[in-house]
Amino acid sequence: MDNSRTQILIGKENIKLLEQKHVIVVGVGGVGGWVAYMLARAGICKLTLVDFDIVSSSNINRQIVANVKTIGKIKVEVLKQILLEINPQLNIRIFNEQLTETNVAKLITSCDMCIDAIDSVNDKVSLIKHCKQNDIPIISAMGAGNRYDIPHFEVMDIFKTHDDGLAKVMRKKLRQEGVENLEVVCAGSKALSVGSGTVGSISYYPAMCGITLAAVVINKFLKGEGK
Repeated sequence: MDNSRTQILIGKENIKLLEQKHVIVVGVGGVGGWVAYMLARAGICKLTLVDFDIVSSSNINRQIVANVKTIGKIKVEVLKQILLEINPQLNIRIFNEQLTETNVAKLITSCDMCIDAIDSVNDKVSLIKHCKQNDIPIISAMGAGNRYDIPHFEVMDIFKTHDDGLAKVMRKKLRQEGVENLEVVCAGSKALSVGSGTVGSISYYPAMCGITLAAVVINKFLKGEGK
């Protein structure tokens, strides 16, 4: 992959640094797909992608894996092909499985950073608990749905978040599991009440959350953080 423009900005040694990093992305939908996409373009050369889902027509408004030709296809397989077309030398492992408490130890092993872009609260907790217990760096995405304002995402500890329904539920469960801190990316605005059991979404909001997550990871690596 031609990293010449990135090298102008961060230097040759940092290009080599990013090439050596391994990032696991769990959940490759509206948020996670964009995380993996941006990490690959930034020069990360080893990725593990975990997701159990297939592409549906309702994904087309926001997910990088979704278009009329990919409906019905396995998301991690579609994303792998997209990323290999950016950098054919990428080392990509994929798991077409739902991460749960029973398989998290198999799916999540040593890495430089784990990205939690899971929708399910219980599965998020299982992933976070596993990472915390095994000294695996992790950062989690909070809610990005039911909003259409100009996105502004913040990076903070989950126990300092506000106006985020997902974070509120997660805080309680994490306390019960003895998790004392967790870095998250959360929206700076409050979700709208849409009067529907299904979460509403718009093209740019999950993407901006994913892009912010990718930026946080890259900056951590360039500052010598992560593993």
